[in-house]
Amino acid sequence: MALADGTVFLGTGAGAVGTHVGELCFNTAITGYQEILTDPSYASQLVLFTFPHIGNVGTNAEDHEESSVPAATAARGAIFREPITAPSSWRSTNHFDAWLKARGIIGLSGVDTRAITRLIRERGMPKAAICHAPEGGIDTDALVEQARAWEGLDDADLAADVDVDAAFDNSEQLWAAATGYGTLETPRFHVVLVDFGVKKNILRNLASIGARTTVVNGDTSASTIAALKPDGVVLANGPGDPAATDQRSGEMIRALIASGIPILGICLGHQLLALAFGAKTMKMAQGHHGANHPVKDLATGKVEIVSMNHGFTVDPATLPEGVNESHRSLFDGTNSGLSVAGKPIISVQHHPEASPGPQDSFYLFARFADLMDAHRG
Repeated sequence: MALADGTVFLGTGAGAVGTHVGELCFNTAITGYQEILTDPSYASQLVLFTFPHIGNVGTNAEDHEESSVPAATAARGAIFREPITAPSSWRSTNHFDAWLKARGIIGLSGVDTRAITRLIRERGMPKAAICHAPEGGIDTDALVEQARAWEGLDDADLAADVDVDAAFDNSEQLWAAATGYGTLETPRFHVVLVDFGVKKNILRNLASIGARTTVVNGDTSASTIAALKPDGVVLANGPGDPAATDQRSGEMIRALIASGIPILGICLGHQLLALAFGAKTMKMAQGHHGANHPVKDLATGKVEIVSMNHGFTVDPATLPEGVNESHRSLFDGTNSGLSVAGKPIISVQHHPEASPGPQDSFYLFARFADLMDAHRG
């Protein structure tokens, strides 16, 4: 793996053969690597895991988080300390190395992941190129040049590459050990979710509060959404620079806000809501990537441990009057949520669907259901 500043790390290749470029970030989760690597929010990124043993529970067909986009649109690379071991889980159906290869993800082990994590903390998330060549002969100078030449994530509307082409409905509910995924039989609500790279467990959480969800892409007009007669709208997570996606979807979001319909924003959807209200977003040095982030709900005072995956953040100093900070990161004080005075609108920067991660934030879906109930009443 070569960084744009010329730093090179040599290790043992795994997974797909070839070369990929992307932004290098680190993730502090100790479980859920399959969900992480299939999260469309990691499009054009190389994920370094701080937990040393990755792959030891294998993979399965149930834990993918992308909804209907090609596998190649999620993470491009995975970096870990120890070599992949044989799977040891009753749910495993495939070896992690074979899974990486099938999905086109390049793996790299045997590198000092602690040193690379410190590098990212000190210098920010670098542009990088990762290469797996079983026959050897890697030109590291050329790899450095590929990293330098890559355009990066600034001004990139990557959500346009990972959203659905055709609308579809979801009624699949959360997974349970005894029964697997449930099915919503009698919906209480109809929700339209605007897809910018949605994770499946968001859809399942919506089904578990009684919402049949119609998924549409970010190019859908507000009038088309209104014609579906939803009880509420969800703006989903996704990758890339929110300011770039706002250029494409901002007009639709502002029209939804004006309509008075209940809205829930998640991650990129949260940032797009802030932009629609006139606030600004900014690039973070190292981002938030992990399943152990403490966030405070400013309304209740409760601290929840959440999953996060974002490299941009809302600047709270730019929030207009009436748009209020509802959640805050206790790691660095960055904004983690919004509420809007007089409107049924809430949003969070973190991932309340918890795949992977703790389930402390499931209540946000119930809070959204309450908004839809009140709006209908």
